[in-house]
Amino acid sequence: MNVRKIARMLVGAVLVALGALWVLQGADLVRIKPVLCVADCQPLVGGSPGWLAVGVVAFLAGLAVLTVRRQRSRSGQRQE
Repeated sequence: MNVRKIARMLVGAVLVALGALWVLQGADLVRIKPVLCVADCQPLVGGSPGWLAVGVVAFLAGLAVLTVRRQRSRSGQRQE
């Protein structure tokens, strides 16, 4: 395996994992306490449509990164 393929797999896996977490949090199926607080942080109560949408986009982007294969062109042949 080359470095690019490994990096693509890692990025795709992280996007899928974060996307799944954000979907679950946005749908109010998972609740996690705030990790880094600057001021008076309060955990969100209830679902968040914004995080649900961001999670779906991140999850689908991660799947796309994992499943898309690049075609190599042979010298002398054109890709169409």
